[in-house]
Amino acid sequence: MNIEKENVIKNKNEAIRLLNNYLDTCISTDNKHLKKANLISYWLKDYIRYIANEETFSSEKLKKYNRGDVIKVNLGFNIGNEEGGLHYCVILDIINAKKYSKKYMEFLDKSRTEYLCAAECLKMLKDAGFKNITECEKLNVGDKVYFVNKEKSIFASVIGKDDLKNGVNIVGSHIDSPRLDLKPMPLIENQNMALFKTQFYGGIKKYQWLSIPLEMHGVVYTEDNEKVEISVGGEDDDFCFTIADLLPHLAKDQLSKNATEFIDAEKMSVLVGNIKDEKAKKNKVKENILKILNEKYGIKEIDFVRSDISFVPAFKTRYIGFDKSMIGGYGHDDRVCSYANVKAIIDAASENKKLNKTAICLLVDKEEIGSVGNTSMSTQAFDLFSKMIISKTGNKELSELEMYYNSKMLSADVTAAVDPDYDEVSDVPNGNVIGCGVAIEKYTGGSGKYSASEATAKFTSEVTQIFDKNDVIYQFGVLGKQGKGGGGTIAYILANKGIDVIDCGTPVLAMHSPFEVVSVYDTYMTYLAYKTFFNS
Repeated sequence: MNIEKENVIKNKNEAIRLLNNYLDTCISTDNKHLKKANLISYWLKDYIRYIANEETFSSEKLKKYNRGDVIKVNLGFNIGNEEGGLHYCVILDIINAKKYSKKYMEFLDKSRTEYLCAAECLKMLKDAGFKNITECEKLNVGDKVYFVNKEKSIFASVIGKDDLKNGVNIVGSHIDSPRLDLKPMPLIENQNMALFKTQFYGGIKKYQWLSIPLEMHGVVYTEDNEKVEISVGGEDDDFCFTIADLLPHLAKDQLSKNATEFIDAEKMSVLVGNIKDEKAKKNKVKENILKILNEKYGIKEIDFVRSDISFVPAFKTRYIGFDKSMIGGYGHDDRVCSYANVKAIIDAASENKKLNKTAICLLVDKEEIGSVGNTSMSTQAFDLFSKMIISKTGNKELSELEMYYNSKMLSADVTAAVDPDYDEVSDVPNGNVIGCGVAIEKYTGGSGKYSASEATAKFTSEVTQIFDKNDVIYQFGVLGKQGKGGGGTIAYILANKGIDVIDCGTPVLAMHSPFEVVSVYDTYMTYLAYKTFFNS
């Protein structure tokens, strides 16, 4: 086909005239047409750039992507309509996300209690070169230290270049999870069976803990002050335990009760044995269990008073879904954030030998019961750790409160994901959705922002800008509709010290159940968010 130059010029002039007239008409009318004019102009401008660049374009120079890679897509407005804007795609590092999730799953299976979780975190820190701060006379830029608080909470820090009076960057998470603890004198015999009486810890739906396999973990101190560690049920060839539920044939009265009354907490007794010690005069099954415990662990019945023993679900952490996009396991709340926290401070220190701000990682206990006690965030152990950092870096005239006042913190705790079967309890436009990135919550608490720790607009902006500059995918949400409940984190405790705090963590389905669910993608974004914050 022959194209004559004169015809091209004629068509060009006519096209420009028609375009100008149409755009002028749109601009002079209502906002709806103004939006249309902007879109046409934007499309033409972008298309001209594309045509001009086409001759130098080479697909061979582009990065190759594989089937199954997860992408983030900005569809502009009018989603689903090809005329609604250009469609841009950014490939996320799903390979690293999968690698990360496998390591996290291994960590979770080893971290069944706060004792075990603290031990795993401590191992990670030591392997990365962190030293016990109590053994350090002086701290310099780049030094990595930790402090263990009574085996159940840990603080870690990397010393940065900036003066401590300008504040530090803190990420704080908790390592305890809902569970069943033993009562002080737990062992009883009833109907030819030996049972352990339990006390539930944290907010649980009691009925979810019936007729599932349970593991037993904990420590016992004998009358000779010998520490005995117990861990049963975690290995494939281990025996396990359970709480027997009432059969449906005889459960007429039980089934007529509401969910909170369905099972009496005093009837959540763990089955531990059935064989008699024929030499015993009474309670022959109980005596046989005590005999076994003494032979295996050297403990007596009175030693249970001096113990911290817990029962937790004996479920292995596993991928969920045909696409393996989710992770099911016990203790995502809040060990998914705790693992991300530890790994983030380790990797931030490894990738940047001299952080700008001093970084602090908090791994605390007792959040699930209100952050009370000497291993919780409420303890002054953190103030002691801060004081050691200040004095050992030569800032002896600086007070902890002065350092806190200019400090920034991410409260690293999980939040509720919108459940597709129960989305009526969520304010969906403000809900946290599985697979859409780490969740930021400007405030927590209950109705009327009761007991909330609310971040300032300024600090919220600072955090989002940090994430935007570093390609951290995040979402904003709240924990359900007003009047449907609520919840809190350790954020308010640090806020009370004058620290700028905002909640930032992984969305979770079936939170506080024996088998919680998170997204592979969200867990990785949580880690990137914390690492980016430490590096800011």
